[in-house]
Amino acid sequence: MNALGGSGVRVSALGFGGAVIGNLYRAVPEDVASQAVAAAWDAGIRYFDTAPHYGLGLAERRLGRVLAGRPRHEFSVSTKVGRMLEPVANPSGKRDVAGGFDVPADFARRWDFSADGVRRSLESSADRMGLDRIDLVLLHDPDEHWEQVLDEAYPALHALRAQGVIGAIGVGMNQWPMLRRFVTDTDVDAVMLAGRYTLLDDSGEPLLAECERRGVSVLAAGVFNGGLLATDDPEGNAVYDYRPASTELVARAQRLVEICHRHGVALPQAAIAHAARHPAVASVVLGARTPEEVRRNAELFRAPVPDALWADLASAGS
Repeated sequence: MNALGGSGVRVSALGFGGAVIGNLYRAVPEDVASQAVAAAWDAGIRYFDTAPHYGLGLAERRLGRVLAGRPRHEFSVSTKVGRMLEPVANPSGKRDVAGGFDVPADFARRWDFSADGVRRSLESSADRMGLDRIDLVLLHDPDEHWEQVLDEAYPALHALRAQGVIGAIGVGMNQWPMLRRFVTDTDVDAVMLAGRYTLLDDSGEPLLAECERRGVSVLAAGVFNGGLLATDDPEGNAVYDYRPASTELVARAQRLVEICHRHGVALPQAAIAHAARHPAVASVVLGARTPEEVRRNAELFRAPVPDALWADLASAGS
């Protein structure tokens, strides 16, 4: 288990990402979602990440049901603030298509980085998960809300951390420049960076270097870039950052496969190891919708990668 920054919160080197069990893009049966979380526990995963945004609270509820009764001191949970869930008066059976989740649109999301909004969001999340405390709270996608976050949301979390209500503070984003501003301008314990430190996009390296200098932990998410790096058949899974991948990106991924295979390594194995080997990374967070996917991710994470692979990838400009 790795400590997050200077906090007392510890996370497993492999984490479970909860977006997919919130029915991201397509529905996951209740029993399959529960089995996925249980498989993560059986694989030794002790860090679980979720958010109200994921399935309008469904991911939090599912995660909480499986973790109920597990020794609370043995695992850490992070959730996020910034999107309040408000009941819809007349949902009329609509689905959350715009949000990207296959769930009834019984709630609407509203951006809220106010101090009161942060506190109410955390209370609601704790209720949905049935937890007595939240270990890590991440400010979720504050791209357009820098001023309000600094003026209201961050001070509220800072006070809750000082009171011992929460264990650690972080920020989760798909971009790295603003994350670096949080690292340099605030006292966050961790940042969650999605998709910007991968085999196809290592633009976030300056952020990781700054985190290493300042003792801020990195939670590496999106290491498959939404799909393109998740298999040894990039052309058959040509999705990059949740959009159709360009011909150029598919060709780059195929070159990566060729290099990896020369070393007996699968492309997704290398994608996971690339993030995990950086000294600033405390946990690589992988989503999975089935127990089989969880077990496969855990096996890939544990599989050794020869040092010579990194030299060959660097020589190839990857």
